[in-house]
Formats: sequence, C-alpha cells, structure tokens
Amino acid sequence: MNFDIALFLLQDGTINAAIYALLALSLILVFSVTRVICLPQGEFVTYGALTLALLQQGLFPATIYVVLVFGFLAAAYEVAGAFRATQRPSWSKLLLFLFYPPLLLLVLKSITLANMSLGEQIFTTFCIVVPLGPMVYRVVFQPLADTSILVLLVAAVAAHLVLVGIGLLIFGPEGFRTVPLSSAVFQVGPMFVSGQSIVVVIVSVALMLGFALALSMTLYGKALRATAVNRVGARIVGIRPEAAGTISFALAAGTGVLCGILMSPITTVHYDTGFVIALKGFVAAIIGGLISYPIALLGAVFVGIVEAFASFWASAYREVIVFAMIVPVLLLRSLKSASLEGDE
Repeated sequence: MNFDIALFLLQDGTINAAIYALLALSLILVFSVTRVICLPQGEFVTYGALTLALLQQGLFPATIYVVLVFGFLAAAYEVAGAFRATQRPSWSKLLLFLFYPPLLLLVLKSITLANMSLGEQIFTTFCIVVPLGPMVYRVVFQPLADTSILVLLVAAVAAHLVLVGIGLLIFGPEGFRTVPLSSAVFQVGPMFVSGQSIVVVIVSVALMLGFALALSMTLYGKALRATAVNRVGARIVGIRPEAAGTISFALAAGTGVLCGILMSPITTVHYDTGFVIALKGFVAAIIGGLISYPIALLGAVFVGIVEAFASFWASAYREVIVFAMIVPVLLLRSLKSASLEGDE
C-alpha cells in the first residue's frame, strides 16, 4: 500500500462514515425515546433508494401501495385504541394514516413521472416513504410500548422480515443505481474527489448539526429528550410518549430515505442492501452505548475507515471485521456493568 492508495481508502471510509453516522444518530434517537432497536431502519434506506430509482426510470413506484396498506392498518389501530380508552382518536394521525396515502396515490396517477426533475423526484420519494415510519410504529411498536425490550426486539425482527419480503415483491431481486446529485470531479493532489462524495459529506454534516440544534433548542426536540430521560415524568408534564415515538420514527424514516438517496449513486442497491448498512450504523451506535451521540459519531468514523482499509487488505472478510468490532465494546461494557453492580 502506498500513500495514494491510503488517501483513496481514507476518502472512501469518510463517505461511508457519513452515512453510518446518520444511521447511528437515528437508531440512538429511536431507542432512547421508544426502547426499540429499530431494525427496519435499513428498509427505510432501501425503500428510499429504490423508489427514487423507479421514479428516475419513469416507472410507477409500488411503494405507495405499501404505504396505503400500512396506513389503513395504522388507522384501524388508532380507532380501536381510542375506543378502548374511551377517547377521541387523533385527527392528525387519521389524516396521515387514512387520507394522505390515497391522496398521494391520486396525485402520482395524474402526473407524468418521466417529466419530473431530479428535485421533484427526491421530494416525491420523501413524500412516499417517510410516512411509513410513523405507520410502522403505530402498527408494530406502539401497542407493545409497555413491554420489555426483548419483546420489542422480537417485534423489530418481525417488522424487518416483513418489510424485506415486501421489498423483494415490489422491487424485485435486481439492483439499481440512481443519477448522482453532482457529476463534477475535482482533483486534490494525487486524489480525485467526485462531486457526489462532497455532497454526501456536506449534507451529512449539515443534517447532524441541524439534528443537534433541533434537540437542544426546539420545543419538539426538548420533548423528545424529556421522553428519553423519563417516560413517566414526561407524561406527567403533558408530553405524550406515543407522540414522541411517532416523531422519532418519522425522523428515522426521513434519515433513512436521505441515506438511501445519498448512497444509491455510489453503490448498487438491492432490496436487502439497507439491512447490512443499517447494521454498520448499529455498530457505531453500540460504540456510543445507544446513549451518546458524540461517541456514536466517532464510532461511525472508526467503522467507516476500518471497513475501507479492510476491503483492501482482506476484502473477503470485510463484513466479519466490521461486525467483530462490536465484541470488545460489549465485553468492556459488560465488565463495567458488573463492577458497578459489585460496588452497589
């Protein structure tokens, strides 16, 4: 390995780290607010990338039918839950679950998809896939909100398997790539940097800064933090944990769609690609203890760079090396936890 190759691998690792950092942040947010290890996060990535790919080919995205079905199920759960609690159902949720998907379907049927610009295609992709996050939360996780983390993990595995199967059904086994957001190429010393790579890093950093500001300065962000710290206390002061869970899953779905849009021009995306990518973000989140956002960001950088260099030295064992990084982290945390219990 010479210096030029090291620079190229470092660039590749930085791009991967930007994607893993976004996924790690969304995984920590969802877990801290809802106690759910969001395995379907990878499907949000896949659905976003492949929906955009279909739109760019002028094909009608069958993702809207998935949103339609989940919206109907979520509306049924909302009405049934309100009936059991002798309360009125949330009209905002019913509007999102029951009326938004058919309206979006009519809009998509009435326009010519082949004539859409890249910005319109990206906006349409967000409009289609992001509502799937709150719907999945309402159908799968909200009814189990008071159960143990293990039960929520089993439900997350079930949701992941269902969404992967649906992805295979509507997208097929073929892989797709999308049009890059920037086709420019810049030369920095001996290294060539693509415009798409710069877009990935800039957008990721901007979103992370916006994420930090939103959590610390906005009312909804403070509500999410309060729910993460103490769900019972948040309910006492008027913050509904169910609403916080809905917002966290919406943010996770939006982050997943953005990651899919950013990475799909760089790598070929299949119906099950998002799961492996989300697992690497999960490794970064585990390094942060599923609590610390800054440590998770550092963990994402470490995971991305290790993966890049592992692909050069031992490409056949790249995934093994990346996922093996979680073992010493869990070992150290288990030892620390044992010492704390002994002190008590």
